[in-house]
Amino acid sequence: MRLGLIADIHGNVPALRAVLAELKRDEVDRVVCLGDVAIGPQPTETTELIRSLDCDVVRGNWDEYFVNGFPEPRTELSRRLYDMGAWAVEVMSPRVRDYLASLELLALIELAPEVRLLAFHGSPRSTEDWIVATTADGEVERMLAGFQAPLLVGGHTHFQLLRRLGDSVFVNPGSVGLPFRRPAPVMDICPWAEYGLVEAADGRLSVDLRRTAFDVEELRRIILASGMPHAAWWADRWITAEPVAAPSADG
Repeated sequence: MRLGLIADIHGNVPALRAVLAELKRDEVDRVVCLGDVAIGPQPTETTELIRSLDCDVVRGNWDEYFVNGFPEPRTELSRRLYDMGAWAVEVMSPRVRDYLASLELLALIELAPEVRLLAFHGSPRSTEDWIVATTADGEVERMLAGFQAPLLVGGHTHFQLLRRLGDSVFVNPGSVGLPFRRPAPVMDICPWAEYGLVEAADGRLSVDLRRTAFDVEELRRIILASGMPHAAWWADRWITAEPVAAPSADG
């Protein structure tokens, strides 16, 4: 079994198409999407592309917001993001809204004999939980809420991660459409798309975390033409130049 892992598309069709082209070349047997599909400049187009894959998709926190309403904004950043979300609700088709409402919190997939994969967005407990490299083991255990599988896969943080959790391996493939260089409140976005590839065969399990280029300028044109609130600000989030290193202490 060869499985592609994608997460946090955030309405970025050019990045999603670049990743799907690579997964097609790799002849994966199955794709799992870890949520947060529609928020961004192309909510309907992105969701319809995911639907066309007929793949496993779990519910992300933004998918929940579209169905159950947005939280009260607490910062200027969250206000802008919820403005964008409210616009997405207005422009997405009823079929897309119904599809997002149908998504489940978890997916359990048999990769091979004795190898199961448990997929979620943040954690089995909440779509808003963050599992990062520095999250204490005890806190991760509470987030898992008793769920176990040899391979645990989640998204939400927009950072790639491979981490041992007891007898399990946790994988975050990063974000297809919005990979963070620096998270909130700065939100610098890397100019590539991230995803993962999992292979299970003959008692062997391998995980490959990948990134690939896509046309960032095409995305910027899409954003600016979308009519989305705060479009110019959003288009400027993508950093296309390498950061300049600070000079050393000895010059």
